[in-house]
Amino acid sequence: MIKLFSLKQQKKDEESAGGNRTGAGGKKASAAQLRIQKDINELNLPKTCEINFPDDDDLLNFRLIISPDEVGQGYPHDPPKVKCETMVYHPNIDLEGNVCLNILREDWKPVLTVNSIIYGLQYLFLEPNPEDPLNKEAAEVLQTNRRLFEQNVHRSLRGGYVGATYFERCLK
Repeated sequence: MIKLFSLKQQKKDEESAGGNRTGAGGKKASAAQLRIQKDINELNLPKTCEINFPDDDDLLNFRLIISPDEVGQGYPHDPPKVKCETMVYHPNIDLEGNVCLNILREDWKPVLTVNSIIYGLQYLFLEPNPEDPLNKEAAEVLQTNRRLFEQNVHRSLRGGYVGATYFERCLK
């Protein structure tokens, strides 16, 4: 026989101890918070990536660092906002850090995860796409003179000027 009253008391004890997926102040976690927690638990970062959470209580805002060899409230229905904080010489990343990646725009689907975005960004660094550029100058150099493009990338990563633009060193 199931002891109904003891089950009710156990549930009440769990709720008072915070065992009912509640956030600060006893509020229930939002769908976005539950989904981002699941995505983070399943996250399998490559060794060239690092993720930091400035506020441990706010998992929807994080910083992703991708070293050569980073969700809004609408998530997962809307893609997260991704910005590259380190200025890089890349056809698909402008000098303000805006990123042009198809899964962050027209190809976004709620089934995609943070892991998908990280691997998409990693692929973008390995295979720049000059056909859909934000940095038109870098795209043109990539299309017309790949060797010069590679030299410009190396110069920018080591810290230095590419044209009139100075890039801070970002290699470890």
